Amino acid sequence: MDPSTTLSLTVTLAVLAAAVTHAVWNAIAHGIKDQTLAFALIGVGGAAVSVPLVIVAAVPRSSSWPYLLASVGIHVFYNLLLMQCYRLGEFSQVYPLARGVSPLVVTVLAAAFVHEHLAPVQIGGVAVVSAGLAFLVFGGRRPGRGAFLAAVGTGLTIAAYTTVDGVGVRASASPVGYIGWLILLQSLCVPLFAVVRRRDVLLKQPRRILLSGLLAGALSVLAYGLVLWAQTKGALAPIAALRETSVIFGAIIGTLVFHEPFGRSRIIATVLVVAGIILLNVA
Repeated sequence: MDPSTTLSLTVTLAVLAAAVTHAVWNAIAHGIKDQTLAFALIGVGGAAVSVPLVIVAAVPRSSSWPYLLASVGIHVFYNLLLMQCYRLGEFSQVYPLARGVSPLVVTVLAAAFVHEHLAPVQIGGVAVVSAGLAFLVFGGRRPGRGAFLAAVGTGLTIAAYTTVDGVGVRASASPVGYIGWLILLQSLCVPLFAVVRRRDVLLKQPRRILLSGLLAGALSVLAYGLVLWAQTKGALAPIAALRETSVIFGAIIGTLVFHEPFGRSRIIATVLVVAGIILLNVA
């Protein structure tokens, strides 16, 4: 595989589908006011979906397990930072910033550790996509310092696990098994904490909240599973950039479902992201 080549149409569509799915499960999570409860339910839903994958799929090769376990640790830290983001800042501020940081950092990490060197036009595409996502933040009211730092930290963890998983899933010889074990192991921490410290809160939740949280967990597995499969077929940086178009889909969901105004900044960001996607797929 030559990582400097453009992404295939199949990979592009798979990652865009992952972006839509990611936006949906994050919107569900954001809609649950108690973030510990939200991520506990997401963890339970993710674990439930991952168990059949672990049973059915081949066990990942031993050479991939150091990457898998490292990714589990990074994902736990990512979830903690993401909860902090949602506590300190508005969804429309911290989510685009966190997702916009990741593609640029992945480009650097992929070049340093995976020896993927993109064509100049693709580097430009990554930069344009990130600029479009960042414009959603700085085109409106800016987040506070705490929210800003939490969002940037979240973006760095996203870049870290994206790079680690990109190497690990390629070494696993079993992408389905890799995603199953990864989600199963990293999904248990927040639910265990909630059961020990917040059991009374869990038991008092309406069925609608419980089911929506579990659905979000299942969707999170599908979203990241599509990304991991794509990482076995294409270069990490363009895939990371395409994945973060979930922010645009999130803005569309906010407009259609929550009746939030799309606004000039979102229109400009959408144009930049579409232009970036075109650059990523130019031969």
